[in-house]
Amino acid sequence: MKIGLIGAGRIGAFHAATLRDVPGVTGLVVADADPARAASLAEALGVRAAAGIEEMYADGLDGVVITAATSAHATLIHQALDAGVPVFCEKPVALDVPGTVGVVQRAEAGTVPVQIGFQRRFDAGYRAAREALRSGELGWLHTLRACTGDRTPPPAGYIPTSGGLFRDCSIHDFDILRWLTGREVVSVYAQGANRGASFFADGDDVDTCAALLRFDDDTLATVTATRYNGAGHDVRLEVCGSEGARFVGLDDRAPLPSAEPQLSWQRSAVPYATFMERFHDAYVTELGVFVEVAAGRVPNPCPPAEALEALYVAEACDRSRRTGEPVTVADLRATAGGGAGGPVGGNGGTAPGA
Repeated sequence: MKIGLIGAGRIGAFHAATLRDVPGVTGLVVADADPARAASLAEALGVRAAAGIEEMYADGLDGVVITAATSAHATLIHQALDAGVPVFCEKPVALDVPGTVGVVQRAEAGTVPVQIGFQRRFDAGYRAAREALRSGELGWLHTLRACTGDRTPPPAGYIPTSGGLFRDCSIHDFDILRWLTGREVVSVYAQGANRGASFFADGDDVDTCAALLRFDDDTLATVTATRYNGAGHDVRLEVCGSEGARFVGLDDRAPLPSAEPQLSWQRSAVPYATFMERFHDAYVTELGVFVEVAAGRVPNPCPPAEALEALYVAEACDRSRRTGEPVTVADLRATAGGGAGGPVGGNGGTAPGA
C-alpha cells in the first residue's frame, strides 16, 4: 500500500517514521505547506517527497495521514474524501463545532473511512482497564479520576490556534472516558486558572483546569490538566468500582515522586518528558490499524462522530469555566447546532481500539 502524509512537523515526522515500517506499507510520500521541510524529512527517512498535496494525490494513494496544523484539518479531510482516499487525521477534526459537524456529515454520507487520532484507545493500560470494567470484575462504577500534565508548556505561538486547554488537551480524557465506560456525559462544571506565562491569558486560554463530569448513569469523573507539570509528562486514570479498581499510567516512568519516607517499591526509570514518549506504542498500534482500515480489513475504530461527542464535552467545559456555572451537554449541543448524541461508538467491533 502507498500512504501519503501531510504535515512534516514534530508529530508528522514521528508518524512518518512509524508508517515507513508498518507491515504492508510499500511506499510513503510526504507533503507539507513548506516543500523544503517535506523534502528534508523525506531525505532523512529515505522516502519520497511530493512537491505539493495535489501532486501527492496524483501519485495514486491507498491512504493519507494528516498531521498538519489544526486549522487545515477539515479542509484536508474533505480533500481526501474528494479524492476517494481513506484518511487518518490527528485530532481535532476542526477548530469548531460547525466545521466538525460538516466533516461528520460528509463522512457518514459516503463509504470512504475517516479515522480520527485518539491514541489512548490503543494504549495497553486503558484497554486493560476497559476490559476489567466491561467484564463486571470491578462491580458498578462510581468514580473516575483522569489527569493530563505536560512537563513544559507549548510555545506562545501555538496557543491562539490550539482551541484552548479543554479542546486541545483534556479532549483526550473526555474521549477515553466515553470509550472506556460506554456512557455519555450529561453535565459538567469546570474551572481554569493561570499561574504561568502571560501568553495563555493573552490568548484567552488557561494553563491549568479542572472539571467535574456527571455521566448518564450518575457516575462521577474528575478531569484535570496543566501545562506545567515539572515532575514529567503525566497521564493517568483511576477507575474505581464497588468491587475493585484499575489504575492506568503507573509504569516505571510515571512521574510520581513519593512524599512517603519509606516505600516497598520505587521507580528508577527516567520520567516521561513528552506525550510521544508516553504513548509511543499506542501510536504505532493506531497507525497499523489505520492501514488495515484503509485496506478494508477491519472496521473504523474512531470515526469523526466520536470526536464530535468529545468536542461537545470540551465545549461545555470551556463554557462552564467562562460563566462559572454548570453546563448541560444537551443544551450545549442544541445551541451549537449539532445533532443529538447517539450510542457511544467503539463498543463492538474487532479492531484494536474498537
